[in-house]
Amino acid sequence: MSTDASTVLPAPGPLLTRAGWSAFVVALLVVCAVAPLLNLFVPEGSAFHLSDYMVGLLGKIMCYAICALAMDLIWGYTGILSLGHGMFFALGGYAMGMYLMRQIGRDGNYQSDLPDFMVFLDWKELPWHWGFSDSFVATLFLIVAVPGLLAFVFGFFAFRSRIKGVYFSIITQAVTFAAMLLFFRNETGFGGNNGFTDFKRILGMPLATPGMRMTLFVLTGLTLIGFFLFARWLVTSKFGRVLQAIRDAETRVMFTGYDPLKYKLTIWVISAVMCGIAGALYVPQVGIINPGEMSPAASIEIAIWAAVGGRGTLIGPIVGAFFVNGAKSWFTQVFPEFWLYFLGALFIAVTLFLPNGIVGLLRRKKDDPS
Repeated sequence: MSTDASTVLPAPGPLLTRAGWSAFVVALLVVCAVAPLLNLFVPEGSAFHLSDYMVGLLGKIMCYAICALAMDLIWGYTGILSLGHGMFFALGGYAMGMYLMRQIGRDGNYQSDLPDFMVFLDWKELPWHWGFSDSFVATLFLIVAVPGLLAFVFGFFAFRSRIKGVYFSIITQAVTFAAMLLFFRNETGFGGNNGFTDFKRILGMPLATPGMRMTLFVLTGLTLIGFFLFARWLVTSKFGRVLQAIRDAETRVMFTGYDPLKYKLTIWVISAVMCGIAGALYVPQVGIINPGEMSPAASIEIAIWAAVGGRGTLIGPIVGAFFVNGAKSWFTQVFPEFWLYFLGALFIAVTLFLPNGIVGLLRRKKDDPS
């Protein structure tokens, strides 16, 4: 019997199909050309004008879509349900918010070098963790480093202890709730329950201008598209196939010589960093960040977006984020008292009748047109 036989893994498929690359080009054109054209150059009275409100809403939803994509990597492809991703989103948002508060300068209500809430609380100097908040480069580093480091420390001990399933979900939710309570306290230096708001400038340029709003919109869209391509490359690589094997049969993966801890910890940190970047893009567009972004409900909604769109598909969570938040925007204007009922009913319906989400339903209809 020959002893030199070896197992050859199938070569990974293309990053995107021809239809996928076509959709990619269309998305780039919409984000970089069509939306700016309709907002900045089409007159407001025209039916084709894209209002500033819609620019802000779409920009916010694209930030949510990045979080849903991050959730898909850790839940859809690795089988780890996190109910704490809202914390990473908020940490990135707070890092950006601190920089934006320093950019206000003496234009605040108290005309002080300190943020208004610190003057109101009779603070005399900035706390130590505000030391680099006036540097945009340092802020970019913190947006990545703070969620990433926290995720690494938590994930290392959680995965090393082999905490999984519902226990992991509960622990992530508890940690997020504890962080929310911490940020609610005035003495922590994060604005208490009001958080940060009244931003005026970024990189010395005014925030409240059509050009800056569109710039942030385009940056958010490009970030979403870039993260989608990165996630697609990741899940089609050997690394991604190991993640899916961990999701389906972690014990067998261990028996074949792989260490699940390294793979789970890596994707966990990547997912957290993606949420932190989404939070940083969210804050200057929405104009506020407060501890409410860390509420357990916010993290649960991220999981709902992924489930509604379709876990393990990458495009599904993005679709879910747009569908759910678009419905939320409409319901809270027309039937505000029914929104939570609709959200609960939607999640139950998806769980019972659409386990593969909207994208799974569309694929099934495409495969079986009858």
